[in-house]
Amino acid sequence: MSTQKGTIGVTTENIFPVIKKFLYSDHEIFLRELVSNAIDATNKLKTLSSFGEYKGDLGEMNVKVSVDKEAGTLTVSDHGIGMTADDIEKYINQIAFSGAEEFLAKYKDKADNIIGHFGLGFYSAFMVAKKVEIRTLSYKDGAQAVNWICDGSPEYEMQPIEKTERGTDIILYIDDDNKEFLEQARIDTLLKKYCRFLPVPVLSGKEQEWKDGKYVDTDKDKVINNTEPAWTKKPSELTDDDYLAFYRELYPGQDDPLFWIHLNVDYPFTLTGILYFPKIKNNIDVTRNRIQLYCNQVFVTDSVEGVVPEFMMLMQGVIDSPDIPLNVSRSYLQSDTAVKKISTYITRKVADRLEEIFKNNRTEYEQKWDDIKLFIEYGMLTDEKFCERAMKFVLVKDTEGKYYTLDEYKTLIEAEQTDKDSNIVYLYSTDTVAQYNYINAATDKGYSVLVMDGQFDSHFIGLLEQKLEKSHFVRVDSDVIDNLIRKEDRKAADLTPEQRNILTTVFKSQVPKVEKAEFLVTFEALAADAAPLVITQNEYMRRMKDMAAMQPGMSFYGELPDSYNLIVNTEHTLIKEIRDDADKTIGDKVKPISTEIEKKNAEITTLRDSAKDGKMSEEDNGKVSELEKEVSTLRDEETKLISDYAAEQSKVKQLLDLALLGNGLLKGQDLSNFIKRSISML
Repeated sequence: MSTQKGTIGVTTENIFPVIKKFLYSDHEIFLRELVSNAIDATNKLKTLSSFGEYKGDLGEMNVKVSVDKEAGTLTVSDHGIGMTADDIEKYINQIAFSGAEEFLAKYKDKADNIIGHFGLGFYSAFMVAKKVEIRTLSYKDGAQAVNWICDGSPEYEMQPIEKTERGTDIILYIDDDNKEFLEQARIDTLLKKYCRFLPVPVLSGKEQEWKDGKYVDTDKDKVINNTEPAWTKKPSELTDDDYLAFYRELYPGQDDPLFWIHLNVDYPFTLTGILYFPKIKNNIDVTRNRIQLYCNQVFVTDSVEGVVPEFMMLMQGVIDSPDIPLNVSRSYLQSDTAVKKISTYITRKVADRLEEIFKNNRTEYEQKWDDIKLFIEYGMLTDEKFCERAMKFVLVKDTEGKYYTLDEYKTLIEAEQTDKDSNIVYLYSTDTVAQYNYINAATDKGYSVLVMDGQFDSHFIGLLEQKLEKSHFVRVDSDVIDNLIRKEDRKAADLTPEQRNILTTVFKSQVPKVEKAEFLVTFEALAADAAPLVITQNEYMRRMKDMAAMQPGMSFYGELPDSYNLIVNTEHTLIKEIRDDADKTIGDKVKPISTEIEKKNAEITTLRDSAKDGKMSEEDNGKVSELEKEVSTLRDEETKLISDYAAEQSKVKQLLDLALLGNGLLKGQDLSNFIKRSISML
């Protein structure tokens, strides 16, 4: 053939600015596309040879990526089927477009979906090259080698050349804006990212050895990829050591995984892969690059939000499916039917694997529970189908370190921990050290206490309350032990209104200032041998604050002060002594003030009740305002009288500090004062 010149068959005036404009942010992808094409050409020749349609010697079947910094070229070479002039005319020179306007309108928001959609893999080379040259010789007998050159305009030049080796060389003359692709280190990085598991050896650069205090190149070509990664083999062909070795290849330097799942399905879609359960720390950060997505061993993306459910972002490994094209956008992944089926399948396989381990090796499962607990709870909270399956194998752990399924634990506690309204009460601790006294009080009473100290447990408790009928979770320090699981109606505290008033002020006035905390004094007729003062935290508000810490939309609760109940045990000897002494010392002084307050409040009520149509006269409004000021003054007088008395009662301060100390709320100067007072009292 003679030299041929022509114009690439496109209906756009110039395709190359379009490619550069819309694929610029992904310009490194050109190398993946060219190497993938070379792999395809190599595999096609292997297939033809296996069918007897090619009878020649295959020779070295590899792909080579060469950098020539001085010449400014990057070359991708293969020994595959090659091309004839007719092949180039058909596959290179003819690009079918429906028109520039339609093309831009359809794909303006899907830049990463252009390559491959119209067979533009080869043309991605022009994102980084000012000129591209093809030197190729077809495998066909008597074929003429061809050279094709294009400088980034629609015009090309094609002519016959001498070439002895079958296959194709794609030579990129790198433009000035992309000189980074003339650095071997940069090319190695890209090949490792996109081509590390391709099925044909990819060579680039040279192996190195340590010589004279530095690494130097040898004459041996460096192989970039592992052509037979573990997921391409049958599970029966792999040992545990093989799975672990592959994990270390994927994630060097990390702790070995807990266990793994080998995926292998060919209907209604094709999917292979291996997913690993890594050891998950409590300070978990859900990263988005743990699972790698491949298409026929070609890396596609590590942003797999649309392919696997959100909770599986905690897993690591590889998924390979030819049903997912090489060039996918996030919107594609989220909308594609095949992808949704793949997601459902993976969820089912993960649940199957967990249930299998639980049933076949309960001991191993329990040993690994603390490491997989976050994963399973996260899955149950975010995926309803997984939650349904996991209800069978999710475990809870008690303060003695024993593990139970939900059904097992219900059977264990049902008799003792059912309250008077027939609700099963699940007691739990979030900090077994800080809440030790409360746990001890519960276990002494014959109750079991769960450990719920995980990052998701505050949300998980809410989920279990929805799933388990007539069940309620209560933190072990949220009330006194007799109230946690109420078997009968409460016994009223035996106090007169005057005694309640005095004792409330006695204790509240002496509570040290605790930052972002409020205390509400309440009275309970507990057992005489129970603690004199108990501090508990409101269950509802504490849950809201715990969830607010994880959900920015609930920040309102996070800003509220911690709400504590200061429970005074009116049956305890020390409390009775404080009550009697207060009655004796200040009772006669407080009573007339209290009486006057009640009198004036009665007058206010009478004035308001006498208002017509809910509106008081100006005169009555004035009287109410004056009376309210008088009541406020009297209350201040009463509070000062009781507070001054309480300030002299070391027993009151000591009891308060002991209660605060037991909850980790006594700090700084208050703690120092407590220590000094304790020594002096001894």
